[in-house]
Amino acid sequence: MIRGVAAIAVLIAWLQIDTVGLRAASDPTVPAILSLREQASLRDAWLERRLETVLPALMERHGIDMWLLIAREYNEDPVMETMLPATWLSARRRTVLMFYLSQPGREVERLSITYHAVRSREAGSREGVGSDLYQHVWAPSQQPDQWARIRELVADRDPRKIALNRSSVFPLADGLTASEEAALVNALGERYATRLVSGEPLALGWLETRIPEEMAVYPTIQRVAHAILIEGLSERVITPGVTRTIDVQWWYRERIRELGLETWFHPSVSIDRPQEPAHVSYGRSKVPGMDLVIQPGDLLHVDFGIKYLGFTTDTQNHAYVLRPGEADAPEGLQAGLAAANRVQDTLMANFRAGEAANDLLVRAGTQARSEGFAATIYSHALGYHGHGAGPWIGSTDNQKGIPGAGEYPIHPNTAWSIELSVEVAVPEWGGQKVRFRLEEDAYFDGQAIRFLDGRQKKLHLIPRPR
Repeated sequence: MIRGVAAIAVLIAWLQIDTVGLRAASDPTVPAILSLREQASLRDAWLERRLETVLPALMERHGIDMWLLIAREYNEDPVMETMLPATWLSARRRTVLMFYLSQPGREVERLSITYHAVRSREAGSREGVGSDLYQHVWAPSQQPDQWARIRELVADRDPRKIALNRSSVFPLADGLTASEEAALVNALGERYATRLVSGEPLALGWLETRIPEEMAVYPTIQRVAHAILIEGLSERVITPGVTRTIDVQWWYRERIRELGLETWFHPSVSIDRPQEPAHVSYGRSKVPGMDLVIQPGDLLHVDFGIKYLGFTTDTQNHAYVLRPGEADAPEGLQAGLAAANRVQDTLMANFRAGEAANDLLVRAGTQARSEGFAATIYSHALGYHGHGAGPWIGSTDNQKGIPGAGEYPIHPNTAWSIELSVEVAVPEWGGQKVRFRLEEDAYFDGQAIRFLDGRQKKLHLIPRPR
């Protein structure tokens, strides 16, 4: 087992406690960030647990007895990246992982055909100290040809199916390069090359499935993201008449770096104001890329995400810049946010385990329209990647169903970005139509889906009322 498991349990407990009392949607307090060493220990503990539980369940479910992952240094397979210890920042030379399930109910054999043993070890410890996540089964001094060694291991086990990460639909399940596949086929020979199958269901299942230990912490990751987002939408950062939208974008980037976190996309900050509607496609200011000075009376929109402990967030919120003498946003803007909240409720109430995402899209969209909402739904899976492994529930330009990605079923124990917009006429702006674009992260346990850290239900006000 990984060293320091007791300490890791304490870390998880602390993270859970740290979340309590910080759920208020307007709280800009950033929870304490773990050190890199603490993060590595936690992530490696999760990985070991996942290899022991998620992996065998997937191989049994899909009837695959061997799974091969192959990647070369700096040309990573997205799945392999999540199967390497935290101190392995990339594949090394040619990294090959082999998983073999001899029969259902048995332990999965985990092998590494690599020059270096794939070990989890504490940062700063001497080489060779740590837990072996995989049995190291290649000694170049005895068999210099790595491909020949792979052939020997496959022949010894004689699998019925050999899964490779190939997919024409899901990029995250298509990590095997053409040259590596060609070399593998040549090494295996006709006997075993005919047994090669797509590992798409294994790759997607591995990436999308969350374990309880991860979900004990994911809400805190979202709390961190909420706190940063809210801080940026305040008088701490924005001075009306002076601050520009691009200033706020770069403030977010610098704040993320200051905290020792990462982002997976550049934040966007846009403005709606009377007689100056936002760009209809993605909510950017009237001209895409336009850099505007933020003024009293503006409705701001931010799209923002972080990456922490290997997991991503994806959040969109709105803020209103108070005019002199105002204590709150116009009622029409408040009603627009409430309409978007209602469509969030509608979408989440329609989640069904095992159902295709396209069916969910059509049912939720029909219900929203029947209630009089001009809604557009474009939600997606979330996890290791911001646009994560799993189905797409609509897109900004397709509300009838996504071929391929929308046909994939919704599974339990998965994280989601509940992303959508509602167009509402604002009376105080002369009936001008405004798109209210919300995005909040959630978890589906197979029975119900809940937000990780609440959601925006009131417009953030700049400055905050005292």
